[in-house]
Amino acid sequence: MNVTSLRGPLLAAFACVLVGASFTANSVLGDYPYAGGQALRYGLAALLLLPLIHREGEPRPTATLRGLTGRQWGRLALLAAVGMVGFNLAVLTAERSAEPAVPGVFVGCAPIVVAVLVPLLDGRRPTRPVLYAAALVAGGAFTVQGWGRTDLAGILCSVGALAGEVGFAVLAVPVLRPLGPKLLSATVCAIAAAESAVLGLVLDGGGFLRMPTGAETLALIWQAAVVTVIGFVCWYMGMQRIGAERATLFSGLIPVSAALTAPLVGTGSYGLAQAAGSCLVGVGVAIGSGVLGRRGEGPAAGSATGVEDDPGHQSGVVVHRDMAAAGEPDQPGAGQGLLRPDALAAQQQPVAATPGDGYR
Repeated sequence: MNVTSLRGPLLAAFACVLVGASFTANSVLGDYPYAGGQALRYGLAALLLLPLIHREGEPRPTATLRGLTGRQWGRLALLAAVGMVGFNLAVLTAERSAEPAVPGVFVGCAPIVVAVLVPLLDGRRPTRPVLYAAALVAGGAFTVQGWGRTDLAGILCSVGALAGEVGFAVLAVPVLRPLGPKLLSATVCAIAAAESAVLGLVLDGGGFLRMPTGAETLALIWQAAVVTVIGFVCWYMGMQRIGAERATLFSGLIPVSAALTAPLVGTGSYGLAQAAGSCLVGVGVAIGSGVLGRRGEGPAAGSATGVEDDPGHQSGVVVHRDMAAAGEPDQPGAGQGLLRPDALAAQQQPVAATPGDGYR
């Protein structure tokens, strides 16, 4: 694969590594009100994304948002509720009655669900290489984390976390093309901040916000500026290039990254099982994402994602004139094409500049 085709996998991998490394920040925020912390995190992230969402020569973000249909706005609200606020709440609730490995194992199954669900919603059959790779990634995630103590409530909440992880990818597919990664990230962050504030008022009243401590402030800034702003934009840019099925394979790197960083703060160890699981995840990701050579089917032409590696969507546009080999007796003369006379020079128009990132 060349550098251009590697860009999508690298972006998705980097985003998931950031999420996995953020688990340390989550432990610091254990005593901070959940909904208030989410409202601060996503609200700050939305503000930090504002300067990045408009580029010269592209439509203004407000005009793009006004052009969305009611159904698209509903999808954005559901994406924020399920894939962001709901996902974090499910993980937090699951860990009250289950060890952290349990929701991690369920979330590790997301590549399998997405590998089946996204193609079916797109009207095509799941590709076998991606399915096989998703199974390797899920098995690797299970090996890295193991299985811990749990009960029925922990399992149900872990299933909710799996639904949130799947929703974060699947629900974004139809709105990624019209909004683009940056505007999509900023919009869902603003919606998630509002949803978190409403949830906090319902659950905790006016006490859902309090002044964070120094350590909590640093953790919130890390989650907002690095995990959310950089992570979300990289994730959706990667998904835009390689498709949701292949991008979700990289979620297997989340437990690997968490296992690698846990010993740094004394909250875990990295042993033989973690190393073996990491290898399984790496092999699955390499096979399914096409890093080892794209032998499977590419994303469907009608898919809302995965357009970057499609030759029909490359940024360069080449216009070929009719050519004939030198010396051929039927070579057309000046002013004539192969089938009929060329258009008059006065009627010819130059080819417009190729579209930028905002005009896919």
